[in-house]
Amino acid sequence: MTKRQMAYLACTVVAVASGLGAAPSADHQTLHWVKPGESIQKAVNSAQPGDTVFLSPGTYHESVRITVPNLTLRGSGAYSTVIVPGAATADSTCAKAGNGICVTGTDKSPVKGVTVRSLTLRGFTKQGLWASGTDRLTVQGVTSEKNGQWGLAQERSVRGVFRYNLAKDNGNAGLFLSNTVATEEGARDAKGTVVSHNRVVGNRIGVTVRRLRNLTVDHNEATGNCAAVFVVGDENKPRVGALSVRRNYIHANNKLCPKTARLPFLQGSGIVLTGAEDAKVTENWVEDNAGASPLSGGIVLFKSFVGALSQHNEIRDNVLARNSPADLANRDTTGKGNTFHRNTCAVSEPAGMC
Repeated sequence: MTKRQMAYLACTVVAVASGLGAAPSADHQTLHWVKPGESIQKAVNSAQPGDTVFLSPGTYHESVRITVPNLTLRGSGAYSTVIVPGAATADSTCAKAGNGICVTGTDKSPVKGVTVRSLTLRGFTKQGLWASGTDRLTVQGVTSEKNGQWGLAQERSVRGVFRYNLAKDNGNAGLFLSNTVATEEGARDAKGTVVSHNRVVGNRIGVTVRRLRNLTVDHNEATGNCAAVFVVGDENKPRVGALSVRRNYIHANNKLCPKTARLPFLQGSGIVLTGAEDAKVTENWVEDNAGASPLSGGIVLFKSFVGALSQHNEIRDNVLARNSPADLANRDTTGKGNTFHRNTCAVSEPAGMC
């Protein structure tokens, strides 16, 4: 890595290191202290809004469901507090679903202001963390690794903040954000959701944004995935878009993943927009992503597999190098109003965009 790249990521490393081992805040109403062998769920069930459940160092064998607003669940650090699967009890809907931590509300009554931080979620058959029906959920300093589907996932939620997390070796996306996974509908307004300063490594897809509007994906590092960032839309309206993907470091996402019912095989994809509109992809550093998939390349516009067009997207001021088959690729030739300008690159499809 060059000195310039190291400087670009230095603020992320410092912030992660400073956030993982700090002591719990003293301004919450009550601190519930949990030790290994004790039940996290029992402490959560007894907590009131504004309380903190603090986890001592060690390994906890259980899943945890949070429905209390303004609750903080905090470990002693991602390398110190680890939550792994345990036996599902009769009332453990989170464990039965195969998830580690579940933060669950509804559209009409979202659970607000929950914070999860400074711990590891490992080895769950579905999601490390699953959030549905939340408002202002904060996930920070969390490592989610080797989970069967998504590392950190959110649907039907607004104003979420995902910062300084590590999502590693998950079966599908490291971070997954969607309108809803249960029904077909147009893109939802995420109301300023932020995905920032995370590191995604070794997943099928690093970050997936599916059918959402009004959010930012910035200052993340993605490497070793089959694809780094997917912005995915479909024929429903409103379309995915009106969002920003900026100042991310995307490099060597060359893991090979087989095709699925929805997608061809994946390898060497940096940032892919499909069926998106009014998205801004700016000031990203994208290098060494190489493959022979239809979606391979540094920054790729691709017509969705259900016929939705990519329209009025702006790709500018990005630095791209050694991506194959192209640094920039517009493979949605029927899309309208997409612009490529002031990008630093060597090869484009069609030629002339560098």
